[in-house]
Amino acid sequence: MPSRRGPGIFYVAARTLAGGRGEGIASSFGTGLGGMVHVLAGSLGVSAIVLASAELFTALKLIGAVYLVWLGFRTFQAARRDAKTMLEGGAPAPALGAARAFREGVLVEALNPKTAAFFLAFIPQFVNLSGGHVALQFMILGFISVTLNTLADVVVAFAASRIRAGATGRSGVIRRLREASGGAMVALGMGLAIAKRPAL
Repeated sequence: MPSRRGPGIFYVAARTLAGGRGEGIASSFGTGLGGMVHVLAGSLGVSAIVLASAELFTALKLIGAVYLVWLGFRTFQAARRDAKTMLEGGAPAPALGAARAFREGVLVEALNPKTAAFFLAFIPQFVNLSGGHVALQFMILGFISVTLNTLADVVVAFAASRIRAGATGRSGVIRRLREASGGAMVALGMGLAIAKRPAL
């Protein structure tokens, strides 16, 4: 199954670079749960209603865009603030913690209407209408897709963790990587804000 990569993977990378592997893995499972929200909504027909309504789609995408831009800006600012603090001999701000990373991961994915569009466009191609239990088939296929994407996010968390460990003592490298992740989230948020409602 193809992947619907986007904001989630940058959030996972940013959280890992900032708070370590634990936060990265927690955010991976958060984005996975956020994906399952779309799977459930798609199987119940809620996603189709949202995507069919210009008002509902616009509301969801703007909420998601603002949240993503805010997270990206916060990531960018935190990277600069921590770097400055360390140069002055202080300690960086404490990590957010796995619980918060998980919650934010859920929201990053759940507030992305493009994920809903992906599931509604892709999964029905593999649903066997004559086999009955269409909603159940949709949920099973969606669960498989979310599982694969979550595993990909976990791999990203481990890779970012290795980069973080390898750059120990080189705060400038970590700062630039965190800034890049934050900048990418801001760009994705802005892209989401101007995204057009897909034709289903």
